[in-house]
Amino acid sequence: MNETALTFSNFTFTYKVQTAPTLYNVDLTIRKGEKTLILGHSGSGKSTLAHCINGLIPHAFDGASSGSLFVLGEDAGTLDIFSLSKKVGTVLQDTDGQFVGLNAAEDIAFAAENDCLPADEMHTLVFDTAKLVNIENHLKKSPQNLSGGQKQRVSIAGVLIDQVEILLFDEPLANLDPAAGKQTIELIDDLHKQTNKTIIIIEHRLEDVLHRSVDRIVVLEKGRVIADMKPETLLASTILRDAGMREPLYISALRYAGITITEDRKPTSVSSIEFDSIVLQKWDQSLDEKPLKEKAPPLLEIKNLSFRYGTPEESPNQNGLVLDDVSFSIEKGAIAALAGKNGAGKSTLAKLVCGFDKPTSGNVFFDGNDLAPFSIKERAERIGYVMQNPNQMISFPLIFDEVAFGLRNRGTPENEVTDRVGQTLNICGLYPFKTWPIRALSFGQKKRLTIASILVMGPAMLILDEPTAGQDFRNYARIMEFVKKLNAEQGITLLMITHDMHLMLEYTSRAIVIADGRLIADDEPAIVLSDRAKTEAASLKRTSLYDLAVRAHIADAEGFVRRFIAYEQRNARLS
Repeated sequence: MNETALTFSNFTFTYKVQTAPTLYNVDLTIRKGEKTLILGHSGSGKSTLAHCINGLIPHAFDGASSGSLFVLGEDAGTLDIFSLSKKVGTVLQDTDGQFVGLNAAEDIAFAAENDCLPADEMHTLVFDTAKLVNIENHLKKSPQNLSGGQKQRVSIAGVLIDQVEILLFDEPLANLDPAAGKQTIELIDDLHKQTNKTIIIIEHRLEDVLHRSVDRIVVLEKGRVIADMKPETLLASTILRDAGMREPLYISALRYAGITITEDRKPTSVSSIEFDSIVLQKWDQSLDEKPLKEKAPPLLEIKNLSFRYGTPEESPNQNGLVLDDVSFSIEKGAIAALAGKNGAGKSTLAKLVCGFDKPTSGNVFFDGNDLAPFSIKERAERIGYVMQNPNQMISFPLIFDEVAFGLRNRGTPENEVTDRVGQTLNICGLYPFKTWPIRALSFGQKKRLTIASILVMGPAMLILDEPTAGQDFRNYARIMEFVKKLNAEQGITLLMITHDMHLMLEYTSRAIVIADGRLIADDEPAIVLSDRAKTEAASLKRTSLYDLAVRAHIADAEGFVRRFIAYEQRNARLS
């Protein structure tokens, strides 16, 4: 019996449109029943490796390959994509892009319908498969009425119904809030234990994936496998730091304190890792907290804001309100986070501020002025809104024209347009590319381009919707250092809608949290992310730094989180 699920032997692949290979001499064997995590920066070759496994390469993406790839003992080069789909099931990062049915049941049944299963047999199979992923009570719901985590479960069921041996998860946590992400990792682990299928997870969020154990972690860098080892071996090494990848926060804290991480210390979770509490306590006592800034006057003021649309059943609370009597303010020059689970009302709040919707009651003030009589255009001159996906904001093929659009639409003289666009592109680090086509930019550069197209209009405030979603740590850091520079050097006030707890901790001074349409927290991020009740209510996740401090018997655990972040920021500036 062949116990190998996948075998890459000296495998190299070069896309048709490229001169250099994306994968170089990959030697990798994954055994049946293993759960493997694949890590790597954007562009490291992770997606290409996945496309080779599920047959999109070479059947959808042209290119040249050498070496060999065997899937469940068969040469992948001899199999068509349909045959491979019966062996490898892929759950995409964008679950909306995977839906084909009008409701969950139809979507799960799609593969069975294609196989012409009898109706009675198909109904039983759909229900049993849905039950396996705990979605059996939502089969009649349309995809639009499912939460992000529920959509993920339907997508998994749609793959499982085909009885595949290998399950491939492509960044399953990218579009989920921390609580839904935690549930997804638990679901994948339960499936692994129940079915013993071979599971491959491609993901950036290492600490979140390690909420449940994996057998191996494979690290890719520039198309090559640079590590293939047990999680505890990898975490004890310097491989992640040397490659510029983020290791779990609790491990970073222990390293800063001078504690050596070894395999036998059980480093795969904050609850299992063994360390000397006295050493961590002494390091904490040596730290200084970042001094609090004196509060500036408020720039944005939300007063008793409520909003309702649709029927009461479509709203998150008993009053039928998407937002219910929300009040807070953001001072000039601040960097604040707006957090909460999917559907909590965060995006609705941003739309009300920008004037896309009108509140049911309450007011929005900006720099002391009630925005009620202001048009969307007038608000846009003061408040810029940057969407999560930059491709949804881009209208022109060339970089210069994209940034110039708002000014030209306003009737600004062309000589002034040229000067202001040039200055803005210089601020955003895009001036050398001003004549380039936008398609030549990376995702991170497109992100900066969309910010530039708003920044050129001279707003006093930017609302950034999930600025780091789906980004690896290197690109995450580049984007966040860029927006931090905008705040420091241009005086732009920032409000970031985010699920990213580390972003809140490292880059913001305020965490405004909404749950079920109501404001439940408005405090320092370290305090909010140390509060189990509030994080659970908002589908966030308590930071592992707090749990580490509790385990070390540090009395001021919230202060430990703040001091760690301040230390890391100073350390980053000096390195």
